[in-house]
Amino acid sequence: MEKQLFISIVERYYPWISCLEKAAFQIHDDVNQKYDHVLPYGFHLKMVASFVSRYGYLVAESEADILVLYGSAYLHDPIEVGDIVSTMTTDEEVISAAILHDTIEDARMTYNDIVKFIDDFRVGSLVLPEEIKRKLEEQVPEIVYALTNEKGRNRKERANETYYKGIRDTRFASFIKMCDRLANIQYTMMFVFANRMLEVYRREYPEFIRSISEGSVTPIPDVMKKEAEWLLNSESYVI
Repeated sequence: MEKQLFISIVERYYPWISCLEKAAFQIHDDVNQKYDHVLPYGFHLKMVASFVSRYGYLVAESEADILVLYGSAYLHDPIEVGDIVSTMTTDEEVISAAILHDTIEDARMTYNDIVKFIDDFRVGSLVLPEEIKRKLEEQVPEIVYALTNEKGRNRKERANETYYKGIRDTRFASFIKMCDRLANIQYTMMFVFANRMLEVYRREYPEFIRSISEGSVTPIPDVMKKEAEWLLNSESYVI
């Protein structure tokens, strides 16, 4: 899709995207869920969505695709507490504690919860075309499901080959996963207290990019790979 067309469609549906952003933030705020223990979780979701804004035109083919991408960016993390924590620490005891915490456990959303959320979501008098609404209901839950980690004792077990195959086989899931990883890398480099994960991301990157790319129904744009490689090979910021 031409970049200018992508931008014009985003502008047309901005009220819907903006309201979805607020609703997604609220899901995490309702259980006091933080990103890296200190920031509102919406900080991360907004970073992921920013990469959709930057690169979505390279994979979207229609208006519906654009809203699916934003919907998936904002809703990709409502249930993966163990994975959320594991992006910020390698301490398995901390990860286990997060998974077992009652408040977080109660906040988990099922596949059907995501379906219902999309079906019930309304923005004032704005009525989405039926074809767009249908694609949102069909595709966003599938992407969220594909991005939900397997059970496991550590990062490698949770993100195993079965997990990555599900991502590769689901349209747009590889793209959203790459947006998520870029957001995590960028955050890790922005703040000195987050630098502890930089070496983990550097070590994981070759296998990570292979796992989400090879045979994927949605190829990862080369420009995204280049940005990730540039970030990982740069000096981290100290803020």
